[in-house]
Amino acid sequence: MSQAQMVPVTILTGFLGSGKTTLLNRILKEDHGHRIAVIENEFGEVGVDNEILERGEEQVVEMNNGCICCTVRGDLIRILGTLRQRREKGELGFDRVVIETTGMADPGPVAQTFFVDDGISAYYLLDAIVTLVDAKHAGPTLDEFHEAQEQVGFADRILLSKTDLVADDEAQRLVERLRRMNPRAPVKAVHFGNAPLEEILDIRGFNLNAILEIEPGFLAEEHHEHDDEVASFVFRTDKPFDGDKLETFLSGMLRVYGADMLRYKGVLWMKGNAQRVVFQGVHMLMGGENGKPWGKTEKKQSVMVFIGRKLPQDLFLAGLEQCLAN
Repeated sequence: MSQAQMVPVTILTGFLGSGKTTLLNRILKEDHGHRIAVIENEFGEVGVDNEILERGEEQVVEMNNGCICCTVRGDLIRILGTLRQRREKGELGFDRVVIETTGMADPGPVAQTFFVDDGISAYYLLDAIVTLVDAKHAGPTLDEFHEAQEQVGFADRILLSKTDLVADDEAQRLVERLRRMNPRAPVKAVHFGNAPLEEILDIRGFNLNAILEIEPGFLAEEHHEHDDEVASFVFRTDKPFDGDKLETFLSGMLRVYGADMLRYKGVLWMKGNAQRVVFQGVHMLMGGENGKPWGKTEKKQSVMVFIGRKLPQDLFLAGLEQCLAN
């Protein structure tokens, strides 16, 4: 196939809590005329982004219980193959793919998929790797996590989120650091995912030769490991939460463990609220907002996912149980 006939693919990456799902929501909600298939991957046994995404008729495929760059990479190849088959049969209509990786993913092996698998490379064109960077937490994150550095290094576009939470001089120092790490990727500040689509889609930003200059072994098979200190756990319940109890408990846990709570999010059933509550947080920053209403026949439940360093899982789960409404 010529490049003009191939299906362009955008890899959307960035560390935990950088705003990938917010940006993806904006892409899906905007009236841009693009038909998009979304593949999303979450680090943990259960995903909640599928509930958070406000999509229309887009095809969304979730991949859980592993990082897209290691344990479920075979699933990525399989899903891309299935999407191709259904598209060719006329069962699905899409003209591009967006892959949202987990915040713990090294994007290198994900991009590698589009060059080492003949069936994928013949049909899909890797258009660009777009990396979101959280201005509030980028400094220590880049210092501590190899994956965050790889996300910046492989980026064709860098979108800087949460600049409103830092001083101008701090943001400028971060921009200078990012440019030193990756001088070929433009850096642009975004507010709640408000980035022009022409700077994200169809930019033909991925240059294999440039990547090989940065990392000569890019096309070689590699073994990828995660920091064993980082783990995830899930809390599920079919009972409603007491809002005051939950806020008090989580606030207390943030004071003690906030520095190690890399990312936490969920979809909650709150007593007295006819709508589900979408709950998200990064380190000490926590918030929630009303989502879509619960359906009349829909089973109400809460699912919360926590990703962090050596968090006391038993303490969190027991405390959350105490926050349920009587």
